[in-house]
Amino acid sequence: MKHLMMGVINLIHEQEEMGPLTAGRCLATVPFGSRYRLIDFVLSSMVNSGISNVAVFAHTKYRSLMDHLGSGSNWDLHHKQSGLFVLPPAIENQTDFGRGDLYHFYRHRDYFTRTPQDYVVIARSHMVCNIDFTRVLEQHRERGSDITVVCKREPGPLPGLCRKVKLDEAGRVLDMQDHFGRLESDVVSMEMYVLHKELLLNLVDTSLAQGRDHFVGHAVMSRLGELAVHAYMHDGALGVVNTIPAYYRHNMELLQPDVWNELFQRPGPVYTKVKDEPPARYRRGSEVAHSLIANGCEIEGTVYGSILFRGVKIREGAVISNCIIMQNGIVGASGSLENCILDKEVSIRPFQGLKGSAGTPFVAGKRNVI
Repeated sequence: MKHLMMGVINLIHEQEEMGPLTAGRCLATVPFGSRYRLIDFVLSSMVNSGISNVAVFAHTKYRSLMDHLGSGSNWDLHHKQSGLFVLPPAIENQTDFGRGDLYHFYRHRDYFTRTPQDYVVIARSHMVCNIDFTRVLEQHRERGSDITVVCKREPGPLPGLCRKVKLDEAGRVLDMQDHFGRLESDVVSMEMYVLHKELLLNLVDTSLAQGRDHFVGHAVMSRLGELAVHAYMHDGALGVVNTIPAYYRHNMELLQPDVWNELFQRPGPVYTKVKDEPPARYRRGSEVAHSLIANGCEIEGTVYGSILFRGVKIREGAVISNCIIMQNGIVGASGSLENCILDKEVSIRPFQGLKGSAGTPFVAGKRNVI
């Protein structure tokens, strides 16, 4: 079962409102959870599901993506005949950047035709979850579905941008909305689709021939009446991370042990790029509680309810509360931060104070000095 699937991580036109966090990087490589990137979760889920052939369809600002993924060795995807393939846009002119994902699938059609797998898993990078795709494929085949959409029931409002899905009693998809639609439903799409490879190639050809080039909006939503599109209900943790409030909220949720264990341990571990750094150093007089501290940090002040990435330095007398500080950030002596997000290599001068709120955290762009 596991060897029947190939994976596609689709980064073409990902919906996001991440402001300065995606000014110099694509959404897939936004740091998350003290040492990971957003793409690590879907990529690890594919690897843990036995998928050994994964293509990442890059779009824009993908230099950090190439650096993070490398040869795929951290995910055991550095094989001779299969493995990890990062596919930049194969465009004829600059206007083709605006074309939909079906056009980019068509431009890389030889990748699909040369692979031996029969089924394709198409996913986005901003769905933070841990899922076994073999179970999705089992349901897909048992029901005789044309397309299976991974969904989750979320009775409360989500801070991220996501599609609502309307189902019948048998789990068939009756309607789907765009990210800003008003469909009344508590079921959201996780932007993960399982279908036969030949059906995908057929949808690419027929949709492009009709002047349509978006996989979900044109190929799936317009064919709900003629194709058997069913939902697979995910019962694990989910974070839709494509807005600043969603990014802050789902990072902070990792401080709850049950959320951490469910996301990072079941059904398999989450892998990322390995960096050999020394353990965090806690100087005399420092205080740390209810926080995630990555390797290479140096703590002299007070840290509470926060997430610190690799190499962060908190100087003596500084007080950090409910903050996310990314790699190599520095908070000067006697500084004060509350409800803040600091991108990589941000430096806070001594005695400076910054304060946001849980709903609208203060965000500092990469390499700023404040």
